[in-house]
Amino acid sequence: MLRIFSLLVLIFTLCAPLHAQDAGNDARAATGGAQTLEDIMRRQEGQSIDDSFRSDLTGDPEGAAPSQNQLGTRGGASDPDLWRAFRYGSADITTQSRGPASTTLVQDGGMWWLTFREGPLLRFGTYLLAGTLLALVLFYVIRGRMRIHGEKTGRTITRFKAFERFGHWLLASSFLVLGVTGLISLFGRKVLIPTFGHDAFSFVAVGSKWVHNNVSWAFIVALVIIFVVWVVHNLPDRTDLRWLAKAGGLFGGEHPPAKKFNAGQKLIFWAVIVLGGSIALSGVSLLFPFTFNLFGHTFSTLNSMGAPGWFGLTDLPYPLQPQEEMQYAQLWHALVSLVLTAIIFAHIYLGSVGMEGAFDAMGKGEVEEQWAREHHSIWAEEVLGTKDPGKEGA
Repeated sequence: MLRIFSLLVLIFTLCAPLHAQDAGNDARAATGGAQTLEDIMRRQEGQSIDDSFRSDLTGDPEGAAPSQNQLGTRGGASDPDLWRAFRYGSADITTQSRGPASTTLVQDGGMWWLTFREGPLLRFGTYLLAGTLLALVLFYVIRGRMRIHGEKTGRTITRFKAFERFGHWLLASSFLVLGVTGLISLFGRKVLIPTFGHDAFSFVAVGSKWVHNNVSWAFIVALVIIFVVWVVHNLPDRTDLRWLAKAGGLFGGEHPPAKKFNAGQKLIFWAVIVLGGSIALSGVSLLFPFTFNLFGHTFSTLNSMGAPGWFGLTDLPYPLQPQEEMQYAQLWHALVSLVLTAIIFAHIYLGSVGMEGAFDAMGKGEVEEQWAREHHSIWAEEVLGTKDPGKEGA
């Protein structure tokens, strides 16, 4: 027996180099077919990997329910096979709850979401908002306040009617409340907990969530109002090209002719409508979890079109588990909200301290006649009835 054992050891020793050479051709040979560290790192970074060597190994060779037919080496249930079936959603799970996500017991995609939310998303939001505020301060220091150049007449023109101003202020106030409460939810753990402690943050966070969820409906209603009353005035035309070519006179010189809304205001309008609409849609999906699947079908369509290849990316993940749908919705909701907040910072600046007479348009609904002639000359001529037909489209 000892001689046989010695012979086997000798044969294994002689064959070891050959085995090692074959292992070089198999990335997982060193782990006995299990996942490697590279697989784990790529998965945590959200990259696609071929893990069929695990997802297919659920102890269900006859097609029976994995949770009922996973046999181990001694005939009992195999825990690894069972947990793999849970993770890949192939186990036959029955629960008293009938919710869409009730049968998802393992969802490791949440690690990528949590890492992105606590890292890149927070850095992006900080740099974007702080950078926008710094740029506006520098612009004010260099450019100063844009004054009315001509002599004021003391006469005013009705700029916006009461209903228009109601829609604007409903949108503005609800957006500010949503912005503050949203930032508390996003940055609270990093900023408020170290400063005020867990108990204080818990009280603020719960209140912020309640306010955020309910004020969102006012934002949606206001979004519809401003779209209905202003869309006809925000359609692009050739006067916008001239305004954009001169940057609207923001950096000096005369303000180009403009209608009721200039090109800059039109860009802000459509940013609010498109980005605000996207925020509202993703927000509703978060208010009613697992009801609206916004990303799975979109990812599938983009993959079929080959869209990821246009940007050098791998295929977008599909299908998505219910929790993943919510995770993508939350990230999209936050990213688009941060971008729109930066745009609104610029809008608030120009509508208040940045431009003389601009706040009166929404504050009182009336603007100085000379201001109207300088900033919206085409519209002013139409309102005052002094429009020269020869200047049509000037």
